[in-house]
This record gives sequence, structure tokens and C-alpha cells, in this order.
Amino acid sequence: AQSALIGQLTQCIVIGRTPQAPCCLSDRAVVLGSLAMGTENNIKSLVDCHIIPALLQGLLCSDLIFIEACLRCLRTIFISPVTPVQLLYTDPTVIPHLMSLLSRSQHTQEYITQIFAHCCKTPEHQTVLFNHGAIQNIAPLLISPSYKVRMQALKCFSVLAYENAQVSMTLVNVLVDGEQLSQVFVRMMQRDKPIEMQLTAAKCLTYMCRAGDIRTDDNCIVLKTLPCLVRMCSKERLLEERVEGAETLAYLMETDIELQRIASVTDHLVSMLADYFKYPSSVSAITDIKRLDHDLKHAHELRQAAFKLYASLGSNDEDIRKKITETENMMDRIVSGLSESSIKVRLAAVRCLHSLSRSVQQLRTSFHDHAVWKPLMKLLQNAPDEVLVMASSTLCNLLLEFSPSKEPILESGVIELLCSLTQSDSPALRVNSIWALMNMAFQADQKVKVEIVQALGTEQLFRLLSDPDTNVLMKTLGLLRNLLSTRPHIDQIMSSHGKQIMQAVTLILEGEHSIEVKEQTLCILANIADGNTAKELIMTNDDMLQKIKYYMGHSNVKLQLAATFCISNLIWNEENGEELRTPGFCGGVVGQFNCNVLSVCPNIKTCTKAFTAKQYLA
Repeated sequence: AQSALIGQLTQCIVIGRTPQAPCCLSDRAVVLGSLAMGTENNIKSLVDCHIIPALLQGLLCSDLIFIEACLRCLRTIFISPVTPVQLLYTDPTVIPHLMSLLSRSQHTQEYITQIFAHCCKTPEHQTVLFNHGAIQNIAPLLISPSYKVRMQALKCFSVLAYENAQVSMTLVNVLVDGEQLSQVFVRMMQRDKPIEMQLTAAKCLTYMCRAGDIRTDDNCIVLKTLPCLVRMCSKERLLEERVEGAETLAYLMETDIELQRIASVTDHLVSMLADYFKYPSSVSAITDIKRLDHDLKHAHELRQAAFKLYASLGSNDEDIRKKITETENMMDRIVSGLSESSIKVRLAAVRCLHSLSRSVQQLRTSFHDHAVWKPLMKLLQNAPDEVLVMASSTLCNLLLEFSPSKEPILESGVIELLCSLTQSDSPALRVNSIWALMNMAFQADQKVKVEIVQALGTEQLFRLLSDPDTNVLMKTLGLLRNLLSTRPHIDQIMSSHGKQIMQAVTLILEGEHSIEVKEQTLCILANIADGNTAKELIMTNDDMLQKIKYYMGHSNVKLQLAATFCISNLIWNEENGEELRTPGFCGGVVGQFNCNVLSVCPNIKTCTKAFTAKQYLA
């Protein structure tokens, strides 16, 4: 019956005639709007009956009351989570027509801006609205006498500017009644303004700052936006406001160490965030059931927001990391967060752990004391790619030479796991898994190196050496350098895989690669040349010797030096402590080496050896 009624009312709006009961078109739209305010099933029925195209067609009518009724119904439908927002963009004439209706009345302004704010979900949507003059048409509404219009216009700008450099750059130059738009946003953050307005204005300025159109040391950021967002994190605010405030603040200072330092000492923020983990509150009285339900609903969001903000705060500064880990039960909360049922909370918790893992001190103390590697390893067994990327990046840091967690992680079978992750379709996951293996192989004993080579397999190793992602290739070369260090290890690995490794080196040196890639490849050759028996693979390969000679005369000093290390290792006799007088090609190169290259590195003899790739915190 409901579907039949909706169908009849829809037909009335489309063809402009009334059925048996005499009633104007606007009343039909009002009835449809009332139905839309019911359950989600009502919305689905309306959408299934094609009410959205009918209402959009109704906007072509000249009657303002009917237009407002159609817009009100459209607004109610589009703000529902079950409505496909793409329906607004199907007809290319709809957006420009909505822009033209903005000047008709305050009601059309409120409904249209609210529709835009809810239906702008992707960069493509931002571009469509931007190209049809959204900024120029909506900016004047920020000084409308109607609070509802001002608020919806502000929300429009927040969704338009999010991660959009083009929009942000335009907003900086917009004037509203002779005042810069950024200053209008600053006024909207004043304490006497409604919280909703303060928070949304702070989001607009945050997005403009992250796009690079407002400096991070600008007063409107340091003295206005940041303090406003910190206020939103306080106990006095609603849980929803605390979540939004913390997430926006985390985004604002994510890449700026000075903002992180300022925030860490503003209103006891670090300890204030500890309260986010205390929901749901313990209640006993039956009258608190509604509060308990509310707290339960937002508990996951609060923990997620707190972890995100802690991650941003501690991403650079050692003192802030120390302050975070010393916050009550913080490490226990992170460990618990890694096992939460909510994927979003797990991702935020591992992001926080990753941020803290950049501290050498925390790796040696808190991480070891709380055995964080155990839940991290469990997380790596089965998780979505976005979680795996962050977890594997954290694992890279736990596998650094000075980390006490390295040995127990090695004993847990991590090599097989990491080698399997190198086959992932995600370039970031491939990079992190190889990075972890590279850190693991750094100054490792022969048993670990052999296990890595066997688990990875020659075929996969050389697939990685031809990976189209340069970061994957560089990390793989770093892994090879660390595997080919220490003479017995070099000789052992080259005796079983020498032919394939030399082929890979040849392909890279002949290919179109960057200076950095070729430098790393020459360093691998220098390591091979340091082996007792492995160097014969170079000495007996005329083509490779010619390549080394070519790079010794290269215009780039880094490549010259790397090639020089190759020759120096080839001609140096470790047992006698003197150069080998080699006939033929190598003897000729020695002359060039002595005359031209010693000026680049006078102490070349003392520094010739197999070099490992440096260890870096991920």
C-alpha cells in the first residue's frame, strides 16, 4: 500500500496533475517528505520508486513553495545513509540548476547546501561542485542572517576542502564582504559561537593548512585552530565532539613537529586523552541504561580517535613519546587495541605503536617489557592490507639490531611470513616486508641469512629485483647487500646463487635506472669482490669488468666511488695487506685507480670491505 501511494504521488509530481482528491503539488511533496522522515525502509521505497528524478524534475517549476517542498524532501532523502549519493550527479544539468536556486530564499539555501555537504564524498564530486561555482555561490552564505544557512555553508566548505589542493588554494583568495575567508572561519571559532560551528570552522582551516595554503606557523593555526581543537577534546564536550576534535587535531599536526610540540603542552592534552579509554562508564542504576547505550555506541570511536591523536603527537619528538608511554596503562591499552574486534580501532592502535616504535629508548624498554611483538605477530597472520602495511612497518623497527624483541621474533617463524608478504599485490606491503628482512639480515649470523635466502627463493628474489616500484627495488638491493657481508657468508651464498645474482646485477647496470639504484648495485658488486672465492665471478667476467671501468669514469661521483670500491676489493690481498699485481685489464685499471681516484678517497685502502646497507627506522 505504501509503495502504491508513493508511486501515485510520484506520478502526480512528474506530470503535474492531481488525482481524485483535490490537493496542490506542494502538498504531495510535503507528504513524500513526511514519509522520508520515517524508517530507512521508507527511504529505500522512495528511492526504488524513482522519487529522486521526479523531485529533481519538480525543481523546474516556477512556484517557490513547491520548489522548497521538493528540496526539503530531497534533503531528507539524501542525508540518509541508504541513499546512493551518485543519484545527484547522474544528470549533468542538476548541479548548475541547484546553484541557480540558491538565491531564491533562505530555505533553498539551507536545503541545497545541506544536500551538497552530504553528497560530496569523492574527489570527483568535489571537482563537479567546484567547476559549477560552488565556492563563489556559497561563500556569501557564510554571513547569512540565518544560523542554519551559515552552518550548512560552512559544512559545504569543509567537505570541499578536504584533501583538495585546488579548492584550498581558491579559498585562500576568496573575500566575503571584503574580509578574507580564513578570517571569517577564525571568527566562527570564537568561544561564544556554537560548538558545531567552532569545530567545523577549525576543520576548514585544518584542511587549508594541510594543503599548504596556510602556513603551519600562521597565527590562525597556532593561536586559534589548534587551541580550538584541543578544547574539543575536553571532558566537557559531547562524545561525538571529542571524537571529531581529536581526529581533526591528529590530521592537522600529523606532519609538523612544532605543532606536535605545542599541542603536547596545551591543556594537558596527553593526559586528557587517557579519559577516552574510560567508556563505557560503569553504571548500576536502571536510569543510566540510555547513557550506557550511548557510551557503548561511541566507545570504539573514542579509542580510535585517541590512538590516532597519540600517533600524531609522538611521530617525531622523543620527549612526547616518553610522556605518552608514561600515561596510565598506555602500553596495555595499545596491546589490547591490537586485538579489538573493530578493524578501525586495530588500525589506529598499530599506527600508534608504529609512531612509538621510532624511539630507540621505547624499543629497548616499554616494548620489551610489554612483549608487544606477540600481538603484533598475531595481527600479521590475518588482517586487511591497510592494517598489514602499518603492522609490517612497525615490525621493521622491532627487527633493528638493538631491539630486544628481535630474537624472540626470529624464533616465532617470522621469516616465512615476511617472505610470503613479498608476493603481495600492495607495493607498500612488499616494501615493508623486504625492509624487515633487510633489517633482520643486518650483521646476522650465517644461519639466519641462509634461512632468508631459502625461504625467499631465488625466483622471488629476482622478481623483486625487476619490480616496477623503485622503493621495492632499492630495499631488495639493500637486503642483498646485508646478505652479502662477511667473507664466509659472501662465499657461501655466491657459491650456490652466484650465477643468478651476477645476471641480476648485469641487468640493473644495463637498464634505465636511477643513480641511487645503480650505486646500490655497484655496492653489491663491491661486497662480492670482498669474498675470497666469490670475487672470481667478477674477475672471470670481462663484461662485468668493462662495466666497472665505465662507471669509474662516470660523471657522477657516487658511481665513481662505488666502482672504485669494487676495484679496490678485487686487487686487495687481505692476507698480505698489499695490492695484487694483476695482469691484463685489471692491471690497467689499477693505474687509473691509483692516479685518478685516490684523490676522491685518500684512505681507500683502509675502508675497503663489504658494506652492509644502513638500518633505518620505518
